[in-house]
Amino acid sequence: MIETRRSPSLSEGDKLTGTRWWREIGWRHVIGVIVIGYAIFPIVFVISASVNATGSLVGSSRLFSSFSTANFQALNETQFWSWIGNSLWIGAVTSIGSVLMGAAAAYAFSRFRFSGRRAGLMTLLIVQMFPQLLTFVAIFLLLTALGDLHPLLGLNSRIALIMVYLGGALGMNTFLMYGFFNTVPKELDEAAKVDGASHLQIFFVIILRLVAPILAVVGLLGFIGTFSDYLLAGIILTDESKWTVAVGLFQFVSEQNSARWGLFAAGAVITAIPVVVLFLVLQRYIVSGLTAGAVKG
Repeated sequence: MIETRRSPSLSEGDKLTGTRWWREIGWRHVIGVIVIGYAIFPIVFVISASVNATGSLVGSSRLFSSFSTANFQALNETQFWSWIGNSLWIGAVTSIGSVLMGAAAAYAFSRFRFSGRRAGLMTLLIVQMFPQLLTFVAIFLLLTALGDLHPLLGLNSRIALIMVYLGGALGMNTFLMYGFFNTVPKELDEAAKVDGASHLQIFFVIILRLVAPILAVVGLLGFIGTFSDYLLAGIILTDESKWTVAVGLFQFVSEQNSARWGLFAAGAVITAIPVVVLFLVLQRYIVSGLTAGAVKG
């Protein structure tokens, strides 16, 4: 006969009550509520400003003092939806390209042993320490020269902007994926080779399916980074119809005396929707994608 014992943690004497509960657990709830309130207040303020008919932040100091869709309707009189389309297209292409480039590089560094492998990894890490924004002068001059040869690779080209983004996406993405690729047993590769699979088949059919979490994380980070970028997009794209949403929204508030904060807030609310939806869709991959790569480097 198996004797059933009650867990000590469930005994009446061990229940957290009164002062002990507050000392060990209660204070964490208070801090959590404060942090959530601190994080959500700017969002509530922007939403309040977007539905305020006065179109100014000063008039929106009293949250939801009025409700109007005038700011959202006024966006239809601008090229806002073209900016949204440009941002979505550039962000999607850049995120997919950065995922494929980073995955291919990480697979090579993880599975192959070749001369200069460690030096290559260190070079990628060192280069990534310098922000891409530091090179905007060189990028401008380079695209100016390339534009004389082919307009698609010069200024005011969305293709050129994507190429610039992809040029700076290899370093950190490779390191994130490299650690994750190392957690996949190499015995899977060997078994696939015995069955006659090539490296290309192993990479696309087996490995990419097993490392889906890190692919989702890199794709999400790449999309958010390009979707919200202003400096490079503002330098390269000069035609208003080709602007991204970050460049376009800035024009609403670039002049202090004629700033249209209501339009800016309404555009910001709509702009946040694709990012939030993508984040919710990929949420289940984020924690495992960011932490699993640290198990084995």
